[in-house]
Amino acid sequence: MSEKRKDTGPIGRSAARKQAARDNPGPSPLRGIGVFGVIGWSVAVPTVGGTFLGLWLDRAYPQEFSWTIALILGGVVIGAALAWAWIEKEKGE
Repeated sequence: MSEKRKDTGPIGRSAARKQAARDNPGPSPLRGIGVFGVIGWSVAVPTVGGTFLGLWLDRAYPQEFSWTIALILGGVVIGAALAWAWIEKEKGE
């Protein structure tokens, strides 16, 4: 009684398909929305942080150039690098 049958008919095949679908779920549509949000935040946070730091530096230590513009660009570059690294990490999974 402990042996398993290979061919158990249509019910067994249906159960095997359902088990395989549970074990290996396909990509979820909600996962795409989550990825979009993570990428957006990884760019937005360094950019906004650079903006506020630049505004403070422009008031505290005025220079010939604008700290705000320089740090906005720096925040965008850092955010893009973070997003790129996150996407590459997700590709590996």
